[in-house]
Amino acid sequence: MQSSIPALSAFDLARLQFAFTVSFHIVFPALSIGLASFIAVLEACWLKTRKPFYKDLCLFWSKIFAVAFGMGVVSGVVMSYEFGTNWAGFSSFAGPITGPLLMYEVMTAFFLEAGFLGIMLFGWNRVSARAHFGATLMVAIGTLISTFWILASNSWMQTPQGFKIVDGHVVPTDWLKIIFNPSFPYRLAHMAIAAFIVAALVVAATGAWHLLKGRRDPAVKKMFSMALGLLLVLAPVQAFVGDAHGLNTREYQPAKIAAIEGLWDTEQGGTSLNVFGIPDMQAETTRYAVKIPHLGSLILTHSWDGEIKGLKSFPPDQRPNSTLIFWTFRVMVGLGILMIVLAVAGWWLRKRGTLYESRLFQRCVLAMGPTGFITLLAGWITTEAGRQPWVVYGVMRTSQAVSPLTAQQVGISLMAFIAVYFLVFGTGIYYLLKLMRKGPALPGADDTHGTHGTPTPGHANEAHPALAANQTARRPMSAADQLIDA
Repeated sequence: MQSSIPALSAFDLARLQFAFTVSFHIVFPALSIGLASFIAVLEACWLKTRKPFYKDLCLFWSKIFAVAFGMGVVSGVVMSYEFGTNWAGFSSFAGPITGPLLMYEVMTAFFLEAGFLGIMLFGWNRVSARAHFGATLMVAIGTLISTFWILASNSWMQTPQGFKIVDGHVVPTDWLKIIFNPSFPYRLAHMAIAAFIVAALVVAATGAWHLLKGRRDPAVKKMFSMALGLLLVLAPVQAFVGDAHGLNTREYQPAKIAAIEGLWDTEQGGTSLNVFGIPDMQAETTRYAVKIPHLGSLILTHSWDGEIKGLKSFPPDQRPNSTLIFWTFRVMVGLGILMIVLAVAGWWLRKRGTLYESRLFQRCVLAMGPTGFITLLAGWITTEAGRQPWVVYGVMRTSQAVSPLTAQQVGISLMAFIAVYFLVFGTGIYYLLKLMRKGPALPGADDTHGTHGTPTPGHANEAHPALAANQTARRPMSAADQLIDA
């Protein structure tokens, strides 16, 4: 009996492989971007108040940041190789633009982060407090600069401008137009805020875990309170930024908007919103649609009778997969609404003075901890799958970008990636959760030590010189072990 499952081509497998690796990658930079700024704020509070729990929180979250940062760097390097191995057509065509943009990221952001990261992690008690804070601030700024360049490159692929095509290659004509392309400001703001929300939810969930376990010390209360306060500000702001991003997408990528809404026919006099439905790409209809009249126009055009083009207005070979992005978009929006509700509930409990005692609320915060990552991935799937079938929107099709490989070659590498990624990054994620479960130092611990009494690098040789020398000889990364202590 022959299988009814169609065989995947090299093109399909290459797309699947990149989707797999980028999904693993994006969660770590998002967490490290948010945590870097959070640590900088904590250290500023410690410098101003000298309250020891702020430093305890710095040491605790620096461990988690270091692990997330390292996994983000490793997973990002893999993606760079994929551009050459699996997407040689894209590299050859768009390299004159994407290459320099990624180089600018390395020269400005990565060098800045690498230069000051060692001081941030291992400089406690080795440099002055202000110098250490300066290093922490530089690392935080570096993560944001990295976001700037990566989003500039990706946004150019979404809304390309400032170039011409010569002999089958793009040639830059205006770098300001390339960098500040039409979708860049919206996507940069949307991604940066998303990273802060991801970190806020992780910090809040960690605080909720320890509150549920009975801890009520200042460090646990403060990180729980600060994270919820940030979420209260940023979650509603993200909704407004997302709305502006949607208006921009409707102008420059109308087929993506039609696919997101599961809209097939252009409705005159006002467009309904499909709250629920199952888009059918073959039948060109959205089955079981639950519609709200005129709401689509109100949201997407800010008018009662605004017109939105349906998918039938575009050739079949230029339509994104509505079945997929219809639901990823709704996952993103639905979880975003829950985040706003969570933040408002936290504000209400704070006003009543029961924020640290409501176990039901703390369980809700703990359950919402992973939703930042889920929302982030759903948003990226919506953005990238919604750009299809273009790799550079309206300029180069994704099928033209793939390398001349066989399905067997790509399939073997994909299976190897899956095995290695789940082993390596699965272990890393387990370690992150283990660190979070331990929590910051208990009150009364010496603030010259890491959490739970482990000597920091600044005092390791003074306290245990023989042990430190032996560890360094056996393990070059022993200094990191002393800071990032399990």
